[in-house]
Amino acid sequence: MYHVDMVTESIPVERIQTGVRMEKRLVKVLKGLAEYHDMSLGDLLEGIVLHAFDGKTAFGRESLQKIAELKNVYGLDLDASSSHRLTEARKSRGRS
Repeated sequence: MYHVDMVTESIPVERIQTGVRMEKRLVKVLKGLAEYHDMSLGDLLEGIVLHAFDGKTAFGRESLQKIAELKNVYGLDLDASSSHRLTEARKSRGRS
């Protein structure tokens, strides 16, 4: 399960829209995982990043199993070793 500690006190924050670009299948897996945990994609990403900044894993066994299922469904064959090797695919030009 996604690690969620008991909320004892809310922390007001200011959120902004971002214009980040991510690998398409990766986004599909993230959206599926957010839906599975009944949370927004933004909330999921905030949690993942905050855990990473503390050197902690954001996911337990159940979530890792769900991630594996979603990766299979969406054909995501990337892993951490892929992170610094991703390049933008060239779009083919169709002839009319």
